[in-house]
Amino acid sequence: MQTWITDFMEHFGYLGIFILMCLENVFPPIPSELILPFGGFMTTNSDLNVLGVIFAATGGSLLGAVILYGAGLLLDVERLLKIVDRWGKVLQLKQQDILKADEWFDKHGYWTVLFCRMIPLIRSLISIPAGMSNMKFILFLFFTTVGTLIWNSLLVGAGAMLGKSWDRVIYYMGIYSNIVYVLIGLLVLFTAVYFINKKRRKK
Repeated sequence: MQTWITDFMEHFGYLGIFILMCLENVFPPIPSELILPFGGFMTTNSDLNVLGVIFAATGGSLLGAVILYGAGLLLDVERLLKIVDRWGKVLQLKQQDILKADEWFDKHGYWTVLFCRMIPLIRSLISIPAGMSNMKFILFLFFTTVGTLIWNSLLVGAGAMLGKSWDRVIYYMGIYSNIVYVLIGLLVLFTAVYFINKKRRKK
């Protein structure tokens, strides 16, 4: 995949970066950790410049985020409650759990969107609960833009500074991503154990 992505970027320039970053948001397996540093490196041996790469990447990211936000609007809380009402016993969920999560997101959602835009995997998926909770679109777009600009600027800047050694960014971002994945796994495990113990206590 790495060769295909870098070839695509070299061939299409800013447009290629825009398209790939949009796809990266909709399909998280396409890594921004590769696209952005290589985009930064391209500014050292082509007509591209750092600001142009950052803006192209940010534009693509925002388009992808808006698409997932729209998906969240379609799968709103009321529909999710119906799903839980039907499959809640299998999923170990109750409508009350969904309502509590929605209430929490209503209170802290904007800052959650901002910081999650800088966390691998979650940075894309966070747009879905934002849409589901009917977060105000203008504020969603604002906080998404700020978080995305920070993330994109750091990685593009790193790629530009390292030049031909841009792939070192991938190595360090891989470590960062692995730590995040372990923490997510532990959180999922803790949540599962919590619900299982809660169910046992009720019995």
